[in-house]
Amino acid sequence: MPEQTQPIELYYFPTPNGHKVSIMLEELGVPYTVHAIHIGKGDQFKPEFLAISPNNKIPAIVDPQGPGGAPISVFESGAILKYLAEKFGRFYPSDPRSRVEVDEWLFWQMGGFGPMLGQNHHFKQYAPEKIRYAIDRYVNETHRLYGVLNKQLEGQDYIAGDYSIADMASLSWSLGWEKQGMDLSEFPNVAAWQERLKARPAVERGLAVKLPEDQQMNLADDKEAQKVLFNQRAN
Repeated sequence: MPEQTQPIELYYFPTPNGHKVSIMLEELGVPYTVHAIHIGKGDQFKPEFLAISPNNKIPAIVDPQGPGGAPISVFESGAILKYLAEKFGRFYPSDPRSRVEVDEWLFWQMGGFGPMLGQNHHFKQYAPEKIRYAIDRYVNETHRLYGVLNKQLEGQDYIAGDYSIADMASLSWSLGWEKQGMDLSEFPNVAAWQERLKARPAVERGLAVKLPEDQQMNLADDKEAQKVLFNQRAN
């Protein structure tokens, strides 16, 4: 594992996507500095942040000791997890077949378990008009995805064999199961997996990375923040 003498810069807000990277950094035990990007106040649209995250989403990182010793910025949580895993040689197998399996489940989370659960959150909690079709559509898809995860965890402790970035990617999204309208008693393998991961000290620390009290946001009640976050168009 290479020595990280300069802190990795983490651009962060405590969302499920943000927690993926804070967990990974805690698991690696490398130095890092948190830069709060208050997404409810529009920090993600500032030019200095867009320079490292052109999709105006958190998280993003800047590694001052990137390839060849030169700084590198990385955006998109899945890309960040892969970058860190490959750089430090941890939580990502070297065997090609095992690596494919981790990639499959990492991209499963990025393409489905995150976006579909996010739409579930939006239409159940934040949409000013409660559209029954939209709520049912995303709650049912959430339920299907939990079933997929539950089946994958049958007879094994972690999603892709050994503990990996695939687990880190999915954990924080799954912790919102109650707000998503799920009953974890239907998915006992998922429930046991959650407890297994939460018992890891680094996971506990990663999930505990918060912002100062005056920067916290209750999105369900903050209408101004909702205006910033939702219904954005290209600039």
